[in-house]
Amino acid sequence: MQERLAGRLSELDDDILDAFGSLLPEGDYLPSLLRVEPRLVTPGQEGDYFSGEQVAAWGIDAFWGLPEHPRTPYYRTFETVVDEGAHLYEFVVPMVPPSWNEPERVEEYAEQMRRGAVPTAVAVSTLDLCQPALDLHSTDYHGHWGLAHFLLDGHHKLAAAASVGRPVQLLSLLALGESLAAPDDHRRLAALRSQPSLSRGTRPTP
Repeated sequence: MQERLAGRLSELDDDILDAFGSLLPEGDYLPSLLRVEPRLVTPGQEGDYFSGEQVAAWGIDAFWGLPEHPRTPYYRTFETVVDEGAHLYEFVVPMVPPSWNEPERVEEYAEQMRRGAVPTAVAVSTLDLCQPALDLHSTDYHGHWGLAHFLLDGHHKLAAAASVGRPVQLLSLLALGESLAAPDDHRRLAALRSQPSLSRGTRPTP
């Protein structure tokens, strides 16, 4: 399995789907192969969604007077306009802190990627659609489609890709029953991800 995931998958592999599917709770999952270019983000620093785009839409937490804190570094990979009132944001979330990665393994993958390799990571994913109820605190009022991939395998691969600015393939198992989205929204994902990714800091026009 490790050898097969060390490279790019040309199609959805039943053996790999069965292996990882057996680790997940019973339910409906939509598998897809995605190409992602990860950028490591530290909470509270440049590029952090929770202290940037989320604050622009919802404002800061009314009780704490601070932005939400995800409590872990994470990867931003893709974003695009859904329509004139919504924006898609995509994240890859490690299940262990990136600081726990073995530097030697990260560098090994990084060297392979410099030579053109595109390894495959695996994640269980959710799609959540949210929007502020009222335009009271927003400087950028619009709906947010949050596509979050929680890594099951590939922590060293994502770290390596982020360090050398190279892409990886991601086998996403979208948990349909655990997502705050409707079937029609799930069906739109493939077309939305085929759009060009917006550059950092770009916002849709409400």
